[in-house]
Amino acid sequence: MKYQWILFDADETLFHFDAFKGLQLMFSKFDVDFTFNDFQLYQEVNKPLWVEYQDGKISADYLQTTRFLSWAEKLAVTAHQLNSAFLEAMAEICTLLPGAKELVDTLHGKVNMGIITNGFTELQTIRLQRTGLIHAFSPVVISEEVGVAKPDVAIFEHALAHMNHPARDKVLMVGDNPHSDIQGGLNAGFDTCWLNSDGVDVPDGITPHYQVSSLTELQSLLLGNVSD
Repeated sequence: MKYQWILFDADETLFHFDAFKGLQLMFSKFDVDFTFNDFQLYQEVNKPLWVEYQDGKISADYLQTTRFLSWAEKLAVTAHQLNSAFLEAMAEICTLLPGAKELVDTLHGKVNMGIITNGFTELQTIRLQRTGLIHAFSPVVISEEVGVAKPDVAIFEHALAHMNHPARDKVLMVGDNPHSDIQGGLNAGFDTCWLNSDGVDVPDGITPHYQVSSLTELQSLLLGNVSD
């Protein structure tokens, strides 16, 4: 068997993450018509915060509250309230990416599977429960709980400790983000597979072991690599 373990990212690897729709739903509950222009302004704040979070410069809590500060002031609520409402909305609209359920069902029992995510605790478990996948993944390692985010090698070491320290060349890290998932996996000594759904060029200096455009393609790849 080529791999004993397959570790997955969550957002845009297993789960579709439509932040704009989630924000529209969340703000509708505050009687706000959240427009695409509002979303672009939100992303001007949110995206740099994610870079700082992945670089270990800010905490998960700082990210989650800072991105909603201006809206909290407008609506006379706390940024924490808005963040919780957003995560609830994202759980409400959660869907799996095409091929995710088939992939997990096919691999279940053939190979150990875990999740390493920079997403937030409030969202991860409920999505796994609602999509019927919670039985398939252990460990589920969440950066907010560990205190470090991918690509920091410490979060991968944390996962390895919960996996009883398998040989690193028997672990495959699958994810859509070349910097956090692929570079992080490479730093940890794992084989890596980049889910490159948009067909973009791989960033300079990052060389995944495999590259696929869909989870169906990943399934075909893995069936050859995890069978006896």
